[in-house]
This record gives sequence, C-alpha cells and structure tokens, in this order.
Amino acid sequence: MSQTGAPAVFSPWTDPEAKPLIRFRGVTKRFGDFTAIDNLTLDIYEREFYALLGPSGCGKTTMMRMLAGFESPTEGVIELSGQDIAPVPPNKRAVNMMFQSYALFPHLSVYDNIAFGLRREGRGKDQVHGRVQEMLRLTRLERFAARKPHQISGGQRQRVALARSLAKAPKLLLLDEPLGALDRKLREETQFELMDIQEKTGTTFVIVTHDQEEAMTVASRIAVMDEGRVIQVATPAEIYEAPNSVYVADFIGDVNIIEGRVTPGEGAVSIDWAEGEPPIRAVTDAQLAPGQSCHFAIRPEKVTIDRERPDRPNAFQGKVIDIAYLGNISTYHVRLSGGQMVKAQMVNARRLANRPITWEDEVWVGFSETAGVVLER
Repeated sequence: MSQTGAPAVFSPWTDPEAKPLIRFRGVTKRFGDFTAIDNLTLDIYEREFYALLGPSGCGKTTMMRMLAGFESPTEGVIELSGQDIAPVPPNKRAVNMMFQSYALFPHLSVYDNIAFGLRREGRGKDQVHGRVQEMLRLTRLERFAARKPHQISGGQRQRVALARSLAKAPKLLLLDEPLGALDRKLREETQFELMDIQEKTGTTFVIVTHDQEEAMTVASRIAVMDEGRVIQVATPAEIYEAPNSVYVADFIGDVNIIEGRVTPGEGAVSIDWAEGEPPIRAVTDAQLAPGQSCHFAIRPEKVTIDRERPDRPNAFQGKVIDIAYLGNISTYHVRLSGGQMVKAQMVNARRLANRPITWEDEVWVGFSETAGVVLER
C-alpha cells in the first residue's frame, strides 16, 4: 500500500529497471511453408495476468506451445528468467499448462488428481498432503476432496485442474481457453476466481482466448494478434479507449468506424466523410497531411441519441432503423442522412413504457471532439 492508503498500481512494463520473466526475441515459427509466428518480440513480467487474444489461426496457441516446450522456434530466442528455454525439455521447465479439456483423471479423486504431479516428483507424503490441502483451500474445494471428477460440476472441475496446475508452484502457468466449456454466468464468476487465485499465488498467468470480454476482465495486459503478429500490446483500458489500428478497434468491443479525409486544424482535425454532411471534429495527436484518408472510430456508448439537436460539436440527423434491447442498455441503429449507419447506446434507466425513442423516429446523434479516435490504418 502507498502512504495515501491507495493500492500501488501494478505496471512493471513502465519501469525501465524491471526485468521481464519471459522474453520473445525475434521469434518465428514455420510449419512447412506456413508462418504461424512472424518475427515476434515481446516481454511478459512476473505476476502478470497476460492475455493472448485473437481469432482462430492467429498464432496465439503456437506461442503458448513454444513456452510449454511442445514446439521449438524456427528462428529467435525465448527466455524464461533470463535463460534460453529451447534446450530445456517440457517436464524440466518451471512452466505448467492447463488445457481447455482440463485432462483430469476420471478414476482418481479430486485429492489424488491434485496430488498426482507432486507424487510423480517423489515428494514425501507429509509434503504432498500439506500442499494438496493448501490448493484445496485456495480453490475452495475442501468439501469435494474425496469425489471423482464426474461427481462435481464443470466449474468445480475447472478449479481442480487449476489446483493441480498450481500445486508444483510453477513460475508460469499457461491457460488454453480455460473457461470455454462453461456457461456464460459460470464463466463470468470463474473469471473473478481466476484473478483472485492469481493474485494470491503471485504466479504469472498467460491465457489464450478468443473471447474479448474474458481478456478485458482478467488481464493486466492484452496482446492482440493477427496472422502471427502482435498488433498491439496494452492494458485493457488502453486497448479499448486508444486502439492503434482499425483492426484492434473493430476486434475489441462494439465500435462505429467512419472513413473520411482529414483537414488539419488548430488542436483538432476536421474529417469529411459524407456528401452533404458536416465534417466530424476530432482531437488527435496523429500527424496527418491535408486530404489524407483516415478512419474515425467511436464506441456506441459515447454517442448520444436525442429527439432535439444536441449542443455538441458533432451532431448529425438520422432515423432509428433498429433497436437491440439488452436489459441494462439499448443499442439504437441510426441511419444518417448520408446513408451511414451509426450505433448509439442508452442506459435503460426508465421502464420500457417511459422510453422516449422508438423505431422509425427522426433523431439526432451527437458526440464530443474527444469521444473518438482518429486512426491512420
């Protein structure tokens, strides 16, 4: 804790003195003519909960398999605690992997599943028992120690697999789509359990997922991947609020992307984007030339929707074409005069009968100069 009582912010990647636990340096992995990982360089720090996020086939699982020792780099070096891990066999690495299927032994009890790896190492009976009890407490499974995997729920099996993976106290735990088999509500609950366990153990977690909400919830940092390359590495807030490309903006969350040509101005730019529509005014640090093509990305929750013209720097008229009711929020699909479809979100603070805007209504959408991001690519 700091002197003010506020918890210290965990961000070793901002400290030039901090040494990464894992380093990928110029790593390429080819399978025949196919390049799965393309000249990858990145750092992962101790105690991070690091997410590799991307669509199927982007290379994230190949990265994890190289860390585990199931694949070797074609070029480049992967270091763990400053040591090249290429010569180290999988069973000798301070790394453990938790598979999507959990891979529990069906004939063994929860206790014996957790104890399995420790016994294989030849540890003493008392040492094994103490460590298993510690893992059962950590994962809140004490009451289920004598049960077999088929006698417990999917969420409990997930915790058994996690306890077994953590029992040997690895420096690094790899989680391959660990929550994919759980239903939505249980998955959301388990995400917070994972974060709590990771914080208590101090183990570095690297999770592979294609679920953006999962990555945004659990990760200290996210690496967004595409076709074997890392497109952006940043905290969830930075990835969401300040994506570095249209690909990242579009991949993470819901977004409106408007293409146009820029006119630089004093402290802000104007973007001409549709015939007969006023330009979009936006604040940006990007150095753009007059007439350069660009994309303007804005999240639906930053777009207001009103019956009357709002007092905002950016205001455009349109008609409500569709409404997606999601309980706590509604997303309005508005076709602007120039033909562009824009999504705006409104919190459902009122009951259904008292909401002022419905299908086919003529409306105004608006947003501030700082609400969106100007992207060059």
